[in-house]
Amino acid sequence: MKSKRNLFLALVLAIPFVIIFFSQCLTSAKPDPRGEIFAGSATCVKCHKDVYDNYIHTAHFTSTRPADENTMYGDFHTSSNTFYFKGSKVVMEKRNGDLYQVSYKNGKEVEAQKFDITFGNTKAESYLYWKGDGLFQLPMSYFKKFHSWTNSPGFDTTHANFNRGIGRRCFECHASYIKPLPAATASLDQPVLFDKSSLIMGIDCERCHGPAADHVNFHTIYPEVKEAKYIKTYASLTRSQKMDMCATCHSGNAGHMLKSIFTFKPSDRLSDFKEITFTHQVIDSAKMDVHGNQAQLLSSSKCFIYSKMDCATCHNVHKSEKQLNLAIYSQKCISCHNTTTHNECKLTPQIGGMIKNNCVDCHMPARSSHVISVQTSGGGNAVPYLVRTHHIAIYKDAAQEVKNDLKKYNLQ
Repeated sequence: MKSKRNLFLALVLAIPFVIIFFSQCLTSAKPDPRGEIFAGSATCVKCHKDVYDNYIHTAHFTSTRPADENTMYGDFHTSSNTFYFKGSKVVMEKRNGDLYQVSYKNGKEVEAQKFDITFGNTKAESYLYWKGDGLFQLPMSYFKKFHSWTNSPGFDTTHANFNRGIGRRCFECHASYIKPLPAATASLDQPVLFDKSSLIMGIDCERCHGPAADHVNFHTIYPEVKEAKYIKTYASLTRSQKMDMCATCHSGNAGHMLKSIFTFKPSDRLSDFKEITFTHQVIDSAKMDVHGNQAQLLSSSKCFIYSKMDCATCHNVHKSEKQLNLAIYSQKCISCHNTTTHNECKLTPQIGGMIKNNCVDCHMPARSSHVISVQTSGGGNAVPYLVRTHHIAIYKDAAQEVKNDLKKYNLQ
């Protein structure tokens, strides 16, 4: 009798594990290439549909995507599909339903490679093509501000170069995962090879919330439990952990990489993955590039040092911010800088109600990146690639522009 009772108890205790085992089989039709502890972002839809439906339109989720006419901004019309070098050109062409960059010299075709992957979204797009199991960057990028094709950043400005290989480091900030093939399979022409089937494009849910298989399995079995189990929420992280998580990508390439960012999980220390320090003191922001060093620039701002703010104070990563106007961001500033706190902007008496519409241009002005520049067609001059600095401060030149505008419109 006792043995039967023990067997019964053992079976009862085993039921949750049996259910978890079978639910893992049902979590995703295709195993996640990162391993069985990952569920895949598609599994989030069942319980978080509204959040997911918004997130798939964000710059994070679309940071890499298949390159086709429906996902690219680049223009293929004959009036604007050509970039000229001295003595040669690259033409963006449609061939048999696919898109190509084709180089010509003296009227003869030299090389043609297909658009396979799009990198970037908000300001510009750059493109990759597969050559066997190797990935290479195409020589032409598309700069949205000028609605024109440009020489890809860092490329030779005298001719089209199709031979720049792309390594895993690029994908660590533009995608969720890609698996390198064994080094023995590489060659001098293709130093890094990848398993094509392992590529997870965009920044997916599990890059920021951690592996979700246990979370999905638990809440599938116990849907009545509303407290999130076996997952990291942003609110559950300390301020330092929040900054480290965002800085995995938003701290540039400064510092030696210690291990792959793909293995970073929320609540890990970024210093275990790359040699980087946040000064948390006022610095000369001009020494840091505005393109990649947003985390360092923010953490060195007085607003950050003397408050509890973090990246999410101004950014909601679950929603697309492409259409947000400056007035919405300015409300974030005014929530701290106002008459009640006695630290309002000194131009408030002159600007009046306009202060509610634009704090950002003055205190976070757009600055030229030292890392990225845009070359215009026909051997033209490099055009500054402007990115809004995240070092919140008083900029005399930006403030003067505001004052000039006030005088221009007789508001001062």
